[in-house]
Amino acid sequence: MDRGGEQSIIACTNGNDGGSARLGVLLRGCWAKSPIVVAMVLLAFASVSCGRGSESAELVLYSGRSESLVEPIIQQFREVSGINVNVKYASTGELVATLMEEGDKSPADVFFAQDPGGLGVVEGLLGDLSAELLGLAPGWARSPDSKWVGISGRARVVVYNTAALSESDLPDSIEGFTDAKWKGRIGWPPTNASFQAMVSAMRVLWGESRTEDWLRGIMANEPEVFPKNTPTVQAAADGEIDVGFVNHYYLHRFLAEEGEGFKARNYFTRAADPGSTVLVAGAGILETAKNRESAETFLRFLLSLPAQQYFASQTHEFPLIDGVKADRLLPSLGEITRPDVDLGDLSDVSGTQALLRKVGAIP
Repeated sequence: MDRGGEQSIIACTNGNDGGSARLGVLLRGCWAKSPIVVAMVLLAFASVSCGRGSESAELVLYSGRSESLVEPIIQQFREVSGINVNVKYASTGELVATLMEEGDKSPADVFFAQDPGGLGVVEGLLGDLSAELLGLAPGWARSPDSKWVGISGRARVVVYNTAALSESDLPDSIEGFTDAKWKGRIGWPPTNASFQAMVSAMRVLWGESRTEDWLRGIMANEPEVFPKNTPTVQAAADGEIDVGFVNHYYLHRFLAEEGEGFKARNYFTRAADPGSTVLVAGAGILETAKNRESAETFLRFLLSLPAQQYFASQTHEFPLIDGVKADRLLPSLGEITRPDVDLGDLSDVSGTQALLRKVGAIP
C-alpha cells in the first residue's frame, strides 16, 4: 500500500488527531513485521473511522467473554479507532442478571456474550441491527429477529485422553456416553453457559423427554464435576477422566502453550447431534445505548478481517468471514457433522437450568 493511500485513510478520522497518532504508531510497529498486516489494519481503520461524525468517542461494553481472551482485540480497537472503551467483565450469566435488573437504565452500549442463549434472554433489551451489519456474518450465526450478530464460532466437542482412548473407541453420538461402560470416566461443567447452551440445543432437537433421559444416563455414570471448560480439558490430559464435554478451543490453547505432546484431543461426534453443535459468541447493541454509532463501529470491527484473524489465530475459534487463515489443527466448519439448529431458539436458559436441577446436575 502506498503512502498516499495511507494518508487518505488517516485523513478520514474527522480531525481526530489522537486517533491518527495512535494509528501511526501502530503502523510503524507493524510495517517491519508485515506489510500485509499494515494493509489489514488500514482497511479496518477505514471501516471503523470514516463517518463517525461528531459523536463522543466512548463505548460501554459488558463482556461475558473473559478478559484474557478478548482484551487484546479490544485494545487494538481502541488504538485504531480512538474510541475509549470501558469494559465490565463478568460471566455471561452474571451480566444477563445485571442487564435484566438495570433494564432501560443500563449504562451498557454493547453486550458481548459467550453464547447465543445469554443474548436470547435479554433480546427484549436489544435494539435492531441494520441489515448491512447483520450481513457481515453468515445467516446461521445471527439473530433471526435482527437483535444480535455472531462474532466467532465455537464447536461443542468431546475431549478425550489419548493414552486411554483413540477416536475409534468413541461412540458416533453423544448419546453413547450413557452406556454403563463409561461409568466413572466422564467429566463435565454443568454450570457453564456453553454446556447449558448445548443442553438447550438438545431440548430443541430431541425434545424434553429424550434430553432428560440423556442427562439421567450421564448422571448414572457418576461424572466428575468441574466449574468450567479449562479444568475439564486439563483433567482429560492428566488421566483423571477419559472424556469430557467442552468447547473445542480450550484444547487448542493448551496445545499452543504445551505443544502437541499434550495428552488430550478433541472428538467431533459423527452423528449430526447436539454433541457437535456449533455455537457462537455474539454481540448486540442495547436499545438504550447512548453511544450507538460507537457500538456499531465496534461490531463492524469485530467482524473485520484483522479481528477475525485474531480470533482464528489467538483464541483458536472459527472465523465467520471469508479470507481468514484458519488454525491448521481445526477442521473447517463444513467438515463438522453438526446439527441444523436455529441459534435463536436457544434462549430458554431458565428451562434448561430447571431441567438440570430436576436431574440433580446443578444445585
